[in-house]
Amino acid sequence: LVTMVREEVTKVGFQKAIFGLSGGIDSALTAYIGAEALGPKNIKAIMMPYRTSSPESLSDAQSVVDALGIQSETVEITDQVDVYFGRENLPYSDEKTMKLRRGNKMARERMTILYDYSMADDALVLGTSNKTELLLGYGTLFGDMASAINPIGDLYKSQVWELSHEMGVPKQIIEKPPTADLWAGQSDQDEIGYSYAEIDRIFYYLVDCRMGAETLIERGFEGDFVQYVAKLLRQSQYKRRMPVVAKLGNRTIDRDFRYPRDWGY
Repeated sequence: LVTMVREEVTKVGFQKAIFGLSGGIDSALTAYIGAEALGPKNIKAIMMPYRTSSPESLSDAQSVVDALGIQSETVEITDQVDVYFGRENLPYSDEKTMKLRRGNKMARERMTILYDYSMADDALVLGTSNKTELLLGYGTLFGDMASAINPIGDLYKSQVWELSHEMGVPKQIIEKPPTADLWAGQSDQDEIGYSYAEIDRIFYYLVDCRMGAETLIERGFEGDFVQYVAKLLRQSQYKRRMPVVAKLGNRTIDRDFRYPRDWGY
């Protein structure tokens, strides 16, 4: 992963990388990989709290900055998010949907900040979404799922914990319950309904081993759970693809005209 980050950043003409540091384990592991790949002076972490963000998240993020000696800045997103949702002509949704809308807005606001900083610093944006989240679709399209390079996107959440132990990520970050910290008391497990360990096992068989849901059920896995995970996998496929382009010509982008990202360099 260290080699991947170093090569993917430098071979397209960059020397630096930037990423959002939330205080959670995924972004912390990304920080450790990035710092080893490019050197602490070439990595910048941006902390972007909202007014309801946990103070613990910010302190945990700072512990990563201090441990690695990387650059960092803090950019509050409260004003721009609250101005948008305080509009008189804001479309109405029920309370649950409004909470999700606000969470999505926060995620996309953070990514716009990262991409602005990336231009200012001549740096590429590192992604912090793990494989479990990507397969679940547990992320915001063009928000936290956006990036130029994602070093942990093929690591299941269980593997993120294991690798974080090995790389020396602070213990309090590894041991705290996973949360997107979009609102007070938010918990990944409460949102998803199952633990990452349970989900990772199902995804390993469905994705890596290419087994069907029926096969897993025959092997003793609980049917409703398997079908639930398989449904989330299918429904979120659109989040893992480039925008669909209507095919009109002989060579259509992402159909017939497909090259590696560094083609032409």
